[in-house]
Amino acid sequence: MQPPLGRYQEIADTLARHGLGFLAGELGITRRIVARRGTAAGGGAAPRPLPNAPERLRLVLEDLGPTFVKLGQLLSTRPDLLPPAYITEMAKLQDAAPPIPRDQVRATIRAELGAEPEDLFATFEWTPMASASIGQAHTATLADGTAVVVKVRRPDVVRQVQEDLDILSNIATRAARVWETARTYDIPGIMREFGDTLRAELDYLREARNAERFAANFADRPDVIIPRVYWDTTTSRVLTLERMTGIKVSDRDALDAAGLDPRQIAVAGANIVLTMIFDDRFFHADLHPGNLFIHPHGRVALIDFGMVGEISEELSDKLAGVFIASATRNTDALASALIDLSIAQTSIDRRALRASLSSLFAQYSDRALGDIHFTRLATDLLRVLREHRLQLPQEISLVVRALLVTEGVGVQLDPRFELNSVITPFARRLIRERFSPAAIAKRVGRASIDAGSLLLELPTRLRRLTEVMDQSGIEVHLRAAELDPLMGRAERIGNRLVAGVITAALINALGQVISRDSRLRTWKSALTSAGLTAFTTLSGYLLWTARRHR
Repeated sequence: MQPPLGRYQEIADTLARHGLGFLAGELGITRRIVARRGTAAGGGAAPRPLPNAPERLRLVLEDLGPTFVKLGQLLSTRPDLLPPAYITEMAKLQDAAPPIPRDQVRATIRAELGAEPEDLFATFEWTPMASASIGQAHTATLADGTAVVVKVRRPDVVRQVQEDLDILSNIATRAARVWETARTYDIPGIMREFGDTLRAELDYLREARNAERFAANFADRPDVIIPRVYWDTTTSRVLTLERMTGIKVSDRDALDAAGLDPRQIAVAGANIVLTMIFDDRFFHADLHPGNLFIHPHGRVALIDFGMVGEISEELSDKLAGVFIASATRNTDALASALIDLSIAQTSIDRRALRASLSSLFAQYSDRALGDIHFTRLATDLLRVLREHRLQLPQEISLVVRALLVTEGVGVQLDPRFELNSVITPFARRLIRERFSPAAIAKRVGRASIDAGSLLLELPTRLRRLTEVMDQSGIEVHLRAAELDPLMGRAERIGNRLVAGVITAALINALGQVISRDSRLRTWKSALTSAGLTAFTTLSGYLLWTARRHR
């Protein structure tokens, strides 16, 4: 589907209105539209920095609607890609939108569930409790009096999102062609991942399945409440969930009035998040304070399961390697673990990476790892990753973001809260499991399978390589700047070698002439002196050139 030119024009005008019009030209947007007055195109090879550019970018994303707001929220989870100032601004993006007209809500429910809202629910509140970019939520009750929340997807939002995703894909492809940084961080690949994530959020059936998976994972935890899904009134466009009530985790005064200890709540909430990440490897990726409610006796209720993360066993194993190296402050091991965990589009200077990590740990030399704020340590590590062009997989980025949000909420509840003190037992267990006999045997078995597959594929791969060499040969491209030092050194070695050969030949010839011609024997002493002089001169020349080279 080809995006309409009017949307490109709207994006260009919005960028210009917020002082970022030059980006329209850099990103190739103005190539697709007829430039109008007020649309600045700009030129050059990279965007120009502006005062307070992060805030300007946030305002642009807010004005451009649902897809771009979601993009900003995704970018807020990627501190490995953006500096802290941009992360802070992206985190401010509010997923709010004008309410859906009542007749459209009614039409969607009737089309999806086959009946009017009044026939499906005992009560249905037409004024929405929340209105977001993808859908809006209404409170209702079932026939048995159960309080529920009914989420209704916006009409035509799928078409609008797909149109914007096509535009973002085109922009990312253009950026990768003209900006080295965009190529290094594989911006087109990031846009593809973003598209997959956003399309998943459009499907309420997927969110319902996520909720049930969390309920199953916490079935034996009475301190965690997951809302029940009511499948009779749930489709891809309508979602009915048990309504969660309680005190918002950010309402410190209400928690104090209820006699709840904020410190205990902070620790309990952190344990829930860490259990999701390290035990279940399936976690809530959007646990901001609005998605957490505290019930009496400290029970925690979670809502909104549209954005989730899942870590494979392999990634979990690599993450354990990072924890082990960080705990022991082994910069060599940490450099290797980070490279193994990350995605790199260019070659990595391991020596420079180790030096950066050594400098980082030197800042914390007087403190135990458990006494350091996770946010500060993670921010410093992410800065090192950005400096060395290392990009985290999306799943690990979501893990980092979840941990940063968890510590942020914990500090709001208790300024003395430190996530590292709670994460230590989980990390220790992860390390023990990594080095358990069963885990080692599993890795050895996996390596054996990989080695066996490689051996089986080797003849085929060698045959293909031979065919390519026979057909087109192998071309080696060298830059002249790389050859200059090599050619200079070869020239110096060649000069010394030629001088040595000539002098040796001269001495050898003199010796043979003297031994065979009796007439020249009277000149023996003089000729021998000449030969020794030539030898001494050659030796001095060789020593002088070698010293100058060093």
